[in-house]
Amino acid sequence: MVDNTTDFKRLFLEGVPLMDVRAPVEFHKGAFPGVINLPLMNDRERERVGTAYKQHGQQAAIELGHTLVAGAVKEARIAAWAQFAEANPEGYLYCFRGGLRSQITQQWIKAATGIDYPRVVGGYKALRTFLIEQTEHSVATCEFVCLGGMTGIGKTEVLAELDHAVDLEALANHRGSGFGKRATAQPAPIAFENALGVDLLKRRAQGQAAFVVEDESRMIGSCALPLSLYRRMQVSPMVWLEDGLESRVSRILQDYVVNLCAEFVALHGQEAGFTAFAERLQQSLAGIAKRLGGERYQRFAAILQAALAEQGARGEVSGHRGWIEGLLLEYYDPMYAFQRDAKAERIEFAGERAAVLEYLKARVSG
Repeated sequence: MVDNTTDFKRLFLEGVPLMDVRAPVEFHKGAFPGVINLPLMNDRERERVGTAYKQHGQQAAIELGHTLVAGAVKEARIAAWAQFAEANPEGYLYCFRGGLRSQITQQWIKAATGIDYPRVVGGYKALRTFLIEQTEHSVATCEFVCLGGMTGIGKTEVLAELDHAVDLEALANHRGSGFGKRATAQPAPIAFENALGVDLLKRRAQGQAAFVVEDESRMIGSCALPLSLYRRMQVSPMVWLEDGLESRVSRILQDYVVNLCAEFVALHGQEAGFTAFAERLQQSLAGIAKRLGGERYQRFAAILQAALAEQGARGEVSGHRGWIEGLLLEYYDPMYAFQRDAKAERIEFAGERAAVLEYLKARVSG
């Protein structure tokens, strides 16, 4: 007899292979890390079945579904499921609520291959509810320390050296500023929440109960922090990272120019990649034009345009230092200085990288 499961914790902790048979539109709105989407119905089929259900009831919807997913279409989908089941005998499948779609998928796999492939009881909805509850429990019971500092100070580099750090920007695939978009897209907001929930769950299972996170706004690009976590971060103790202006300019040049350009070139090829990279930088600057004011925006835009022309012609990137330094001194630094003053009572330690790392390692692991 097929061994369906409600052990959601084990599924996530052990990274058990999961097959999501929801329609692509459902999957793209929110999925779990590493899950494969092999739908019973495509988006159009699901829409038509849903309309039939509303107008004529469940039986009519089921009959229409069997009509739409038949013949070669049905055979192709069963073949994909069977391939997954044979490659991942320890895995599970699920639909939205663990109901009709996953049961039909189980029946068709069994009839075609003889494989009794188990499903997740309660489906995607139960799995997501479990992760939300786990995240809320972690926020309520764990300690959080926020790492703050000026733009380009190297907070991400510090987080990478800490076992107890949760890199929210990595989970959101965004650097967390007006220039923070990567060459690849961000996850859907719900997928970001799911990934964060899995990350926290695994850390808790390892015995971690204190975490370092970067001091973030509620939104990291298009991804929103869970409200409970964001509120907790606003009252958590802070550690403030410090570094010199020249180092910060060099770090931003590497991350936002050299590395970002390489990302675009890797995706689109040299010419198209550089064009997309240049457009991205110009769009990012234009995105803060109103806050900069007309004169400053035009000045920085001219420096950026000249730097991009030099980079495109000769591969030289030093011209970008002009607009980067200008933005830091005239825009970002005054804003961050104001924020530091507002958060001064929460700052329990400040220093450069080595001192901050030493402090945080002792603070969260001991």
